[in-house]
Amino acid sequence: MARKPNTPEIAAPKAASSDSAFIRELAQLLNETNLTEIEVDRDGLHVRVAREIHMTASAPAYAPPPVAVAAPSAAPTPVAAAPAAPAGPDYSKHPGVVPSPMVGTAYVSPEPGKPPFVSVGTKVTTGQTLMIIEAMKTMNQIPAPRDGTVTQILIEDGAPVEYGEPLVIIE
Repeated sequence: MARKPNTPEIAAPKAASSDSAFIRELAQLLNETNLTEIEVDRDGLHVRVAREIHMTASAPAYAPPPVAVAAPSAAPTPVAAAPAAPAGPDYSKHPGVVPSPMVGTAYVSPEPGKPPFVSVGTKVTTGQTLMIIEAMKTMNQIPAPRDGTVTQILIEDGAPVEYGEPLVIIE
């Protein structure tokens, strides 16, 4: 495991009785270096120490650089604020709209490189998976609420979505 420069070396514990002392030493290093997580894997012992950062008015929050999500165990990718898009049609009142039931990241295919669940012109039946939304590291299938034909897909693959945001139009 790679270390940051100028980070002191931590010796792995010799016996099970020194595990708590080793963990305390890692926690102290975590605080001294302002890191949010330390993970050590040595001599068959795997230890991960992490802390949450709580935002306050006096302390700025520091976000880690964006990480590409390659596996379900990877950290979520922070999303930067998008520039204001030109006002487009309001699909929220369309009778065939399928709104997002949650906040998360929408994916149109089951895995990267795989064909999408549906595309424009696909005939769907009630309960058929339209897409998935990842929320809190859980993949949630979004089912078709009714039979019909997909006439529009309103989101991009991998796009963040808000609760109630129009995802698909089924007519």
